[in-house]
Amino acid sequence: MTRQSEDDVKSYASPACSMHEADPVYTGLSDPNDHDQQVKLANWRKAERARLIKDRMAIPAESRHQYDKRIQQKLLETIRHAKGQTVSLYWPFRGEPNLNPTFKRLQEQGAQCALPVVLEQDKPLVFRSWSAGEPLEPGVLNIPIPKEGAAMVEPDIIIAPVIGFDKSCYRLGYGGGFYDRTLSALSKKPRAIGVGYSIAQISTIKPQWYDVPLDVVISEEGLITPGRAKGGLP
Repeated sequence: MTRQSEDDVKSYASPACSMHEADPVYTGLSDPNDHDQQVKLANWRKAERARLIKDRMAIPAESRHQYDKRIQQKLLETIRHAKGQTVSLYWPFRGEPNLNPTFKRLQEQGAQCALPVVLEQDKPLVFRSWSAGEPLEPGVLNIPIPKEGAAMVEPDIIIAPVIGFDKSCYRLGYGGGFYDRTLSALSKKPRAIGVGYSIAQISTIKPQWYDVPLDVVISEEGLITPGRAKGGLP
C-alpha cells in the first residue's frame, strides 16, 4: 500500500459533505482560517501518530499473529458475499495487521482484489488489480504495488489500515489525506472498512470537515460501527 509519511500534514482531502459550509464555532470544528488552531491540530495528530505507531510496533510477534488471524476472520465474515466484488486491500507497513492471506481467500470466493497506488500528492488514490503471485514493484516508501500495466479498477469495498480510530469510525491516518480524498472522489461510494488493533482506539481523532468516516472498523476484539459497541456484525 502506498502512503505519504506521517509528517506530511500540509494537504487535506476534499470536503465529503456540507460540513465545510458550517460555522466552525457551532460544530466544534477548528476554524480552517485560524492558522494557530490548524497548527495545534496538526501537532496533536502528529504526536498521536507517533505514540500509536510505537505502541503498535511493540506488540509481541506471537500476539500480533493471533490478532491478525482474528481480524482476517472477522473481515471475511463482514464482507460475506465476495463473489463479483472488487476489494482493495493493502500491503502491511510499520506493524499494520497483515491481511495478505485474505487475498487468496477472497479470490477463491470469486472476488477481484486490488492494491491502492499513489500517483500524485494531493490527488486521490488509484487502484490496480492484483492476484497472489503476480509481479510487484516498489511504490512510495518502497511499499510493493502491482507493476505498471495492471488493470485500473474501481473498488466496491476498500480495506483501509488505521493508525488510530474513534467510536464514530473516524480514521487517523498518515496525514496525506489520500483515503479521505479518494472516498470523496469515487463515482460509486464503496464500503469503507478500517482495520487496526484495539490499542488504536482513542476517544476522538478530533475530526474536521475534510475527514470521512469509515463504515466499520475491525480489530481483534470485534467490530465498531458509528454509534455501536464492540462485538457482533453490523
